[in-house]
Amino acid sequence: MSTFFKQIYRYTRSRAFRHNENLWPYVKITRAPTGEITSLRYRGESVTMRKLSSFKGQHAGNILITATGPSIKDMDFSRIPAMPIMGVNGAYALKDKIDFQFYVIVDMTFIDKKLEMVKGVIFNPAITLFTTLHGVVKIINAFTSSKIQCKVVIIEDACYKIYQRKVIPGQIWDTYGNAREVSICPEHKHIAFNNDIRSGIFDAGTVVYWALQIVAFMGFQTVYVAGLDMNNFAQPRFYENEKNKLPCFLDEKFTNLIEPAFRHASIVLKKKGITVKNLSKHSALGNDIFEKVDIYDVH
Repeated sequence: MSTFFKQIYRYTRSRAFRHNENLWPYVKITRAPTGEITSLRYRGESVTMRKLSSFKGQHAGNILITATGPSIKDMDFSRIPAMPIMGVNGAYALKDKIDFQFYVIVDMTFIDKKLEMVKGVIFNPAITLFTTLHGVVKIINAFTSSKIQCKVVIIEDACYKIYQRKVIPGQIWDTYGNAREVSICPEHKHIAFNNDIRSGIFDAGTVVYWALQIVAFMGFQTVYVAGLDMNNFAQPRFYENEKNKLPCFLDEKFTNLIEPAFRHASIVLKKKGITVKNLSKHSALGNDIFEKVDIYDVH
């Protein structure tokens, strides 16, 4: 983005709006009363996108989320009965074994470093991609909007909404405490789960936490998660090796953020009648959070 425009943006707005500096003045958006972004123009061009509201409660039954922990290597996906599958980040390496209907990418470093894999996702018309506006911009800059064949849905971090003031962790309770669809963890008020993601998705250091909020919003009732190991952080992800693996910071966030966030999510989802089952038998997340089951028990 232009350094000139970035400097103008910085001088005319406070630091709380700094997360938007690479978007202004190239990005124009409109929002619905629900909070979701409903239209996008980038550098004067209208970008085709699906509205988030069109997914609210439109699904039922089972869904499989494929994460990227090393345990994926040991799974026989031919044993999985037919159901929609949502991939995250590098799970697209499984494209020859499973068919993805949904995809979530919110890590901008992943887009920067794994463009070939991103290309596979956006060139697949069978996929609906949930990504942030920053992700859309990166994808358009890399491939042009005319090359995007997948369906694109814009999601937002509830604490870093476009052209709005950022919300630091200590402000989550004050900002969202009265929001009917937002459930804030009583013991950790910097952790929240949004049942209506049109007003934003809460981060917890891992894209799977985003994915859980998305599938709950969509209406799925049983969620199987593969590759949610949350241990052996020094090992490459299932699609990497020692030479090409990206940095992993999950170990630094596990105790104070990731584990309590998934524990909170399990409570919220159970109240909604949603069951989550963890296919990673040796996951660091205990059975008291998500029940661990064998891939042969999926039905």
